[in-house]
Amino acid sequence: MSDMSRYNTDFSKMAFSTRAVKLGEGPDPTTHALNTPIYETTTYAYNNTREYDQMIIDAMNWEPGCCIYSRTTNPTTMAMERKVASLENAEDACVISCGMAAVSLSLLTQLNAGDHVIANDDTFICTDSMFNDILPSKGIETTRVNILSMDAIKAAMKPNTKVIYFEALSNPLLELANIPEIAEFAHANGCKVIVDNTFVSPYIMRPLDWGADITIHSGTKYYVGHGDAICGIVAGKKEDMDKIKYYNDNLGTHISPFDAWLALRGVRTMPLRIRKQSENAMTIAKWLEQRPEVEFVLYPGLESHANHELAKKLFDPGMFGGMVCFHLKGGYEEMCAFADATKIPPIATSLGDVVTLIYPKKPYNNLIRLSCGIEDVNDLIADFEQAFEAMKK
Repeated sequence: MSDMSRYNTDFSKMAFSTRAVKLGEGPDPTTHALNTPIYETTTYAYNNTREYDQMIIDAMNWEPGCCIYSRTTNPTTMAMERKVASLENAEDACVISCGMAAVSLSLLTQLNAGDHVIANDDTFICTDSMFNDILPSKGIETTRVNILSMDAIKAAMKPNTKVIYFEALSNPLLELANIPEIAEFAHANGCKVIVDNTFVSPYIMRPLDWGADITIHSGTKYYVGHGDAICGIVAGKKEDMDKIKYYNDNLGTHISPFDAWLALRGVRTMPLRIRKQSENAMTIAKWLEQRPEVEFVLYPGLESHANHELAKKLFDPGMFGGMVCFHLKGGYEEMCAFADATKIPPIATSLGDVVTLIYPKKPYNNLIRLSCGIEDVNDLIADFEQAFEAMKK
């Protein structure tokens, strides 16, 4: 076997874009394959019983590199976890089946019957179900608050409060939480802070840098970025991630090796994608704001956004993400007429894709949510222009 030591480079101190490509991966020492293989195996073989027994002990202590069964650990998934931990500035990370698995495990590992959790009142619909139905049915008390109001958060605090949970940029109203202020209050009261950063991505902001204890994502979105794999991300201190991995193993929320490999493929281009998506979103948001058909636009990059100054503080310079929401003058019929007339973006749920997606949201007073992709922004604006014209016919 040839010497592969030239590839033992420490990428941990290099720039985000370099780590997104290189960290956690390298040529396979046996085959010299450049890309990380898809380890489609259920189990792993060892030379003798003593070696196997020690591996079980190490694996159950979540020692890096230990593989006994692919529900528990898998080399493809572990490569993605190493990369995620670096990109999130975390001690450790766990890559699991989907975003709701990340929501569920982050909460279930920190809460038990009799505990109380505070959560923001504008969240993804399945996260709503978690706080309004599932957790209360298990004896966990929940209080929903306007996360922009520190007075509301302080009023909701109880002696049994263990967690404050919120989406960094809320879905779909794009409310930006003051993570440092909330974290300072939570820690002073013995609580942990869990932040869902799906709408922003670690390329633009890393909640752990601002005081959060655990950050989660639907990795399906900006991590994968191509609309072809379901993935969940959890990152934080190793002590918390060991609990996540234990619950992941026991509840069977593991990701498949193939989806982990697709996530590895996707994350390498995250910086390129998100820069373009942010540029497109800013251009489109400014254009929509000038349209007579539009009542208001929600985008943290606009000076009109209530949390614009906070976004400039928390986000890396020059980027405000790819999510834009707007409301047309009129009601349901106008929303339908515009969305139905567009030619480039499909009407679809999800976000973070390289393809621009349009999501008409009737339950939110006919709000239109755009997940901006990487198409030419002039083509997108021309498409929206003709859609506005079609509404007049």
